Amino acid sequence: MATTEPLTAERILRATEEVLRRHGPAKATVVDVARALGVSHGSVYRHFRTKAALREAVTKRWLDRTSEALCGITADADRDPESRLRDWLATLFAAKRRKAGDDPELFATYSVLAGEQGEAVAEHIADLTGQLTRIVAAGVEAGAFRSADPAATAWAVFRATACFHDPAYAPEWKTPGADADFAAVVDLLVQGLRA
Repeated sequence: MATTEPLTAERILRATEEVLRRHGPAKATVVDVARALGVSHGSVYRHFRTKAALREAVTKRWLDRTSEALCGITADADRDPESRLRDWLATLFAAKRRKAGDDPELFATYSVLAGEQGEAVAEHIADLTGQLTRIVAAGVEAGAFRSADPAATAWAVFRATACFHDPAYAPEWKTPGADADFAAVVDLLVQGLRA
């Protein structure tokens, strides 16, 4: 499947995702990725020095898709903070549930990879809680929320909603009461934040 398209990190990551989907994390190799791209494995290693670096990059790319989906909500200063908080949490839950439901094999693969990539996951969580901190701080500034420490409050909100975004809880996301449970938790958190 040789192509004249230049070999870029993005092309390698797309191919890696397909190889992971086909073979799973235990069997996918850099040679498989190179074969899918029609290049030598040395060409892949020129972009990603090790198999671990490639796995970390593909995991980070997957996690970043969720963060990017939330950035617009975080930045929307024209909306009131309570609506932004509710939408942010709902969008996070929907994104995680969609990933788990649309392609369960790939979701399971990425869950394994995320377990291996402590630094990428830590960065992802820091980004998400940073976004939440900005929303909480905006609420405090607007007089809608009360919090002496928006970062600590954001962390508490993130942890309190973990069962709606932590992949360990994915089987529960398709249960009949999941949406009602989510709404109840978010209502409770927002009521607790109101000034």
